[in-house]
Amino acid sequence: MKSVLIVLTQPNITQLQTNESLSAALVMASFGCQTTILLKDAALSLLQDGLTFNKNENIVKPASAMRESLEFYDIETIYIQKQDSSHPYVLHSKQHMTYIDFNVSFLQTFDHILYW
Repeated sequence: MKSVLIVLTQPNITQLQTNESLSAALVMASFGCQTTILLKDAALSLLQDGLTFNKNENIVKPASAMRESLEFYDIETIYIQKQDSSHPYVLHSKQHMTYIDFNVSFLQTFDHILYW
């Protein structure tokens, strides 16, 4: 089985690309690809819970709603860089996370890497 690391860097609400990236992750996981997600930079905002969608202010619905369904696609753990472990979004999240060093040896454990 091929393993894929998806590195998300875009924010939760303001980017349609974030929704598309998470949708792609769900599709890959649905078809038997071992899919892993790493949140870094602005994508840490995906860990915010309880956001509401206001069609007058936002273009797309919060991608964090999709993040909440990852466990149904056998994506139960989200990777976070160790340096982000004290970030407020990380500290207040109930999501199961694993802290990693984002380096070459970590990247070499995957067959494919997608960076969005």
